[in-house]
Amino acid sequence: MQNNAPQNFRKIIHIDMDAFYASVEQRDNPEYRGKPLVVGGLPQGRGGVVATASYEARKFGIRSAMPSKQALQLCPHVIFVRPRFPAYKEASQKIREIFSRYTDLIEPLSLDEAYLDVTTDKLNIGSAIEIAQQIKQAIKDELQLTASAGVSINKFVAKTASDIKKPDGLTFIGPSSVEGFMEKLPVEKFFGVGKVTAQKMKGMGLHTGADLKKLSEDELTRHFGKVGRFFYQIVRGIDNREVQPDRETKSLAAEDTFPYDLTTLEEMEAELEKIAQTVCNRLQQYQLKGRTVTLKIKYGDFKQITRNQSFSEGINDLETISATARRLLAATGIDEVKIRLLGISLSNFNPPAPSRQREEKPTDQLSLFEF
Repeated sequence: MQNNAPQNFRKIIHIDMDAFYASVEQRDNPEYRGKPLVVGGLPQGRGGVVATASYEARKFGIRSAMPSKQALQLCPHVIFVRPRFPAYKEASQKIREIFSRYTDLIEPLSLDEAYLDVTTDKLNIGSAIEIAQQIKQAIKDELQLTASAGVSINKFVAKTASDIKKPDGLTFIGPSSVEGFMEKLPVEKFFGVGKVTAQKMKGMGLHTGADLKKLSEDELTRHFGKVGRFFYQIVRGIDNREVQPDRETKSLAAEDTFPYDLTTLEEMEAELEKIAQTVCNRLQQYQLKGRTVTLKIKYGDFKQITRNQSFSEGINDLETISATARRLLAATGIDEVKIRLLGISLSNFNPPAPSRQREEKPTDQLSLFEF
């Protein structure tokens, strides 16, 4: 006999601010509005990197993490401004206050994005779609900024959905639509799939979630390691991760897997400079200083090593982070090696990064609801 009992689902919202740093700059400086704008390192400096590009700049192909000199080549009249992290943090705190009107189950991922669990909301609205609409409108009315939202039954799908109709979009993927949505999703949109893994998948004829779904869990694990199990579950719409409001920040890191193996010191140091800039930006976002710098290296043969150096006081400046990473790299011996991945992380924060206040977790029994 078929069991037609209704299933219980979580209501998860992922909010992602639209070109956050650039939007704050355009809000606060009317002369920047409607013009291509880059927030990040200046192109005249060494190793300047784009932190955020306005949507006007993105029309020219400018993207985050792109070298500033390349951005200038793509759009010679683009405006460059240095980041103002205190202003971004102030806006982020006000956004968080808006979130907290509806739920205490908030998991910030950065200054400009967060997960919300509104399975049970404070205002008894009941509809996750309505809550997302109200949050977006409040951000627009109170802060003169726009956000995009994804609404679904788990974190992965909600986060993916929030990117579909940017800017100022809202996308709902309901319980009955999740599996079909995942089947159509290109493999490069899956969490954990970088450039190299995407190339490997496409070389195997795996272009969409539907293609991944044809492989067994054992086959996916054999080809892709432990993350293969995650691919097996998520392509079926299964993601049981809870929204975690009490996560403690233990480290901040950035890494990049390259489309080809690096073989020269010049290439390696150039990539390290970009990665160091990203880590530095994140540290300054959260006003953190770390006492331990860790360098991660993955070679062409997939062998992986880490090297670290600790300081008596916390650091968060680009010059020290970059110089330390270069020293650690040189100490590994780089003659006749091929490097496919580099990463830098800062940990051992001084003072220790505060834990987010522990909130009441959602119960295991999740109520049936309408979105």
